[in-house]
Amino acid sequence: METSTVRLRIQLTTWPHRALILTDTPRPNCPECQGDGGTNYDYGDPATGEYAGTDWEPCTCWDETRRRVLLPLPRRPRRLHRRDTGRDPWAPDGYSDEPPF
Repeated sequence: METSTVRLRIQLTTWPHRALILTDTPRPNCPECQGDGGTNYDYGDPATGEYAGTDWEPCTCWDETRRRVLLPLPRRPRRLHRRDTGRDPWAPDGYSDEPPF
């Protein structure tokens, strides 16, 4: 008889609000999912037989809804959001024509 052990990890979630959560993980040596936590199934359109999408069937070795909020995180102020300017921040004036080597 196999004993049930809890395999916890800390994750960052952004929905419904930013927080650090403690969550369960799939059993790494599960014979059904090989530690992935579930199985992907591709399916096709019955009329045409063409690919129509992928379904995810979770494995019984873990419960993906088992999670607890450890620390709610505040929103970042707008002025601290990253802006991609496309420039190299390490080059003089933000531009460089030198090769990276």
